[in-house]
Amino acid sequence: MAVNPPLIAVLGATGFVGSAVLRLLATREVRLRAVSRRPAAVPPGAAADVEVHTADLTEPGAMAAAVEGADTVVLATLYSAATATWRVEDGDSAAERVNVGLARDLVDALAARAPGGPLPRVVFTGAASQVGPTGKEVLDGTEEDRPAGPYDRQKLAAERVLLDAHARGVCLATSLRLPTVFGYGPGSTARDRGVVSAMTRRALAGEPITMWHDGSVRRDLLYVEDLARAVVAGVDHAETLAGRHWLLGTGEGRPLGPVFQQVAVLVSDRTGRPPVPVVSVEPPAHAEAGDFADVTIDASAFRTATGWAPRTPLAEALRRTVDHLAAEAERDRAAEAAGATAAEPLRNPPAEPVRNPAPEPARAPVAEAAPGPSGEERTAGGTA
Repeated sequence: MAVNPPLIAVLGATGFVGSAVLRLLATREVRLRAVSRRPAAVPPGAAADVEVHTADLTEPGAMAAAVEGADTVVLATLYSAATATWRVEDGDSAAERVNVGLARDLVDALAARAPGGPLPRVVFTGAASQVGPTGKEVLDGTEEDRPAGPYDRQKLAAERVLLDAHARGVCLATSLRLPTVFGYGPGSTARDRGVVSAMTRRALAGEPITMWHDGSVRRDLLYVEDLARAVVAGVDHAETLAGRHWLLGTGEGRPLGPVFQQVAVLVSDRTGRPPVPVVSVEPPAHAEAGDFADVTIDASAFRTATGWAPRTPLAEALRRTVDHLAAEAERDRAAEAAGATAAEPLRNPPAEPVRNPAPEPARAPVAEAAPGPSGEERTAGGTA
């Protein structure tokens, strides 16, 4: 490792996106500060010098401490309500404090640094959906931003805080707008709460896969490992990218009906059961217009600037996701069976006392997920 390698702070290091970025950056000979409310897992075999920094970034002074001395900051935090949903209600001050307030705190912390040194680099994970309704079949980043919902308005507000700081010479800020990000890869440590994984869990449980539409709604689906490489490319090319937003995506909008049919078949292959049905259901009252809008992303500008391109075919990404979630379900069943076996002798007590095993932590129920047009925003939880 270099005598004084750069320090990269990943804010939200236990979240869905942040943890994937952390794993990839950990393969490099750099200094990493993994910032989250609960301790982040240090990736096995890390070449980086990883510092685990736990903090509630909404507390006074917490942001300044988290980014002290950092050459680069990846801002991948997200507010998530108790229901673990990405959706935000109008007037939700707690959501605004995280989704926008942390960007302001970051700018304040960087602006307070002594003048004269190199400008710190900031890479922000935004959302493709923050553009709002456009009427266009393909988004390329040139559209005028008119966000419709409170969540997307907050993401846009945070982006503007950072880009304004760039214009004032506080930092080199880049915003990467994510499409629907999904999946699990080797070493995944965070739960994907997005629509693809939610429907995979339903299929593994033998339940129908449900859609709020006829299956023709298109989404640009980006595998999480490819997304992590894009964020790291944003770090590597910060000087080139700084001062504007960039769209990420595969360039192909996939109808969700056939995608879910493919999930059902992959689950069937894994379990040996017949494929579960894929059915349309009435949308709930909280569904938004964006839940029914087609999304295809033209990311050619980002590709040209960085050389990044998605590598993982959709079929392979879906297979990895099914395999990961199937193995997770099998472990859960084994743990439940072990608990039941250990408790069974209590009905006919033996001579020696038997201790009750500690109960398994309760898992949040998997709710029906909307095919949201964003990625980390629809999948990560809390300010992890």
